[in-house]
Amino acid sequence: MKAVSDRMVFTSVVDEGSLTRAAERLGLSLAVCSRRLAVLEKRLGVRLLNRTTRSQHLTDEGAIYYEHCLRIQEDIDAVEASLAGMRDNVQGTLRVSTSSSFGRKHVSPFVTEFIERYPGIRLQLMMSDNIVDLVAEGIDVAIRIGAAVDSSFIAARLATNRRILCASRRYLERAGTPQTLEELSRHQCLILSSQGASNDVWEFDTDDGKRRIPVSGPITSNSGEVVRDAAVGGLGIAVKSLWDITEQLRSGELVSVLDTQALSQTNIHALYHNRQFISPKVRVWIEFFREKYSPVPYWEQGLSLHGNDS
Repeated sequence: MKAVSDRMVFTSVVDEGSLTRAAERLGLSLAVCSRRLAVLEKRLGVRLLNRTTRSQHLTDEGAIYYEHCLRIQEDIDAVEASLAGMRDNVQGTLRVSTSSSFGRKHVSPFVTEFIERYPGIRLQLMMSDNIVDLVAEGIDVAIRIGAAVDSSFIAARLATNRRILCASRRYLERAGTPQTLEELSRHQCLILSSQGASNDVWEFDTDDGKRRIPVSGPITSNSGEVVRDAAVGGLGIAVKSLWDITEQLRSGELVSVLDTQALSQTNIHALYHNRQFISPKVRVWIEFFREKYSPVPYWEQGLSLHGNDS
């Protein structure tokens, strides 16, 4: 218990910016507060704060220790909230990361409803197509599509990411409609790159197992929007997720190609830190978007693919 008290003193001093205000916040005398901080530094064998009569600054060691203290407190808060059944009174800052395209289309429209349901949450929504270091950026939960998950994170599936081959009618009228997977290698294909690698081999699940088809074309981009727009513009065939092109399919700007061939399935996941207890604010975020995206994603409902498999 003494170690916990010393840690609370330290974090309070950092949060309040002075020993005096920390002592007032904790209901301790200034002398006791100063002594506990000194005992903690002696026990750890490092100086945590550089203090003068007018200011104080965290040392490098102090900054590291402070960050770990915050994580410990988050875990304690999560356990206590779970035990107390505080789901409907969940509070705190929730830092969320998602890709720009998916975030604009399928996260941002629901933000108002989410905050109205959980008014105690302060949402920080970061949207970027770059790969974000979730730990370094202090992200609580990230929405990832087809994410490769390492052991430090748990992946909660939000929805199936259904993908199709698609092209504009103008391109197909000019270049012909492929009837077999092998014909794709002779077509102009629009390639989405990721993490610096060009995904110029498309993988399909067939009755005979997985088939890998090498493709090439006039455009490679790390932006799904660029690939989508190039397909609409008639530059070639693309692999696209339905969540990104339902408007174009319904309008006829794009049509599906080789409908009977199934691209290898990926999923839309919520990634969060692999801890014993999930934070209530993370849990309600995941449950909220599962409700929106499952069992059949709303963007697929009522969608009829206008294929070209004649």
